[in-house]
Amino acid sequence: MVQSPPKPITLEEFLQLPETKPASEYFDGQIIPKPISPSSSPKSLTSLINLCLSQPLPKGLALQ
Repeated sequence: MVQSPPKPITLEEFLQLPETKPASEYFDGQIIPKPISPSSSPKSLTSLINLCLSQPLPKGLALQ
């Protein structure tokens, strides 16, 4: 049996759907699972923040 592609939906129909876990995205009439970024982990985010804070600011720019 050949499976037909899913019927496209409108943006309005997508917005009426409940939230899913993992999150879904609407693209070109299709619902696709939103990729989970590996950089979204708290450990890597902390490392990125520490790296940014360890760099000197350009002359004339200061944190307030």
